[in-house]
Amino acid sequence: MRLPRRIGCFMVKTERHGDVVRFIFSNRRSRIVGYSVSAYLVRGVLVDTAFPAVEIDLLQAVRPRDLRGVLVTHKHEDHAGNVEALARLGIPIGISDATRRAVSSPPPIRFYRRWTWGSMQPLVSPVTPFTPDDLALVPTPGHSRDHHVVWDDTNGTVFAADLFLGVRVRLAHPGEDVRKTVESLRRVIAMHPQRLFDGHRGLIRDASGSLTAKADWIEHTIDRIDNLVRDGADEDRVMKEVMGREEFAGYFSANDYSRRNFVRSVIASASGFR
Repeated sequence: MRLPRRIGCFMVKTERHGDVVRFIFSNRRSRIVGYSVSAYLVRGVLVDTAFPAVEIDLLQAVRPRDLRGVLVTHKHEDHAGNVEALARLGIPIGISDATRRAVSSPPPIRFYRRWTWGSMQPLVSPVTPFTPDDLALVPTPGHSRDHHVVWDDTNGTVFAADLFLGVRVRLAHPGEDVRKTVESLRRVIAMHPQRLFDGHRGLIRDASGSLTAKADWIEHTIDRIDNLVRDGADEDRVMKEVMGREEFAGYFSANDYSRRNFVRSVIASASGFR
């Protein structure tokens, strides 16, 4: 069931999936480039905080006074963009040490990210720790060093943030480690998830099957890249034979979020996670 709600140039859509409410946030700019981001409410716990430009909409949508707490999956502004706003209200927050350090002193971000999501306010308010008995932050590095998923052991639900995104996603940011992503996917698959909620795409049917398909595809792609590099192929040849032409996101981000960074991650991570 979808209940669209507009606030100014922003849009908040709501989906209900049993005990989970999905809030889908977008604004005019993010819609121009085809992006939205999701936060989830489960038994009074908010998973992720959306992006800075929708702070007011988030606070109106989730009713902070009714929250038990917040769990933050990783440092990127489309997921942790309103941590400071929630901390300022005194809401307990579950956040890894690495993510807390990152959002306390956010590094400069590229123009396309500022244009799409807005700039994050640094976390300066005191944080009341939040460690619920029924939900857990599980480390799943790869997309970023501090990436976590939220695991609901009561019914086998995983809130995957940016771990999944799609089976054949060929895009990566600088600093991602594609090989680590495979390890993290296998770790979550071994937990036998019954439901998978993606940070952008919402409910993914066949949780284990979809995660397995992604892990298998990445491993196959890594093997192709490794074999080409062993045969002396340079980056441009790998791009041509494995990745194909750059897609819109690569051009829009000036190659910051691109297929080329996927290739570079595979080559660089052969000798360890950066």
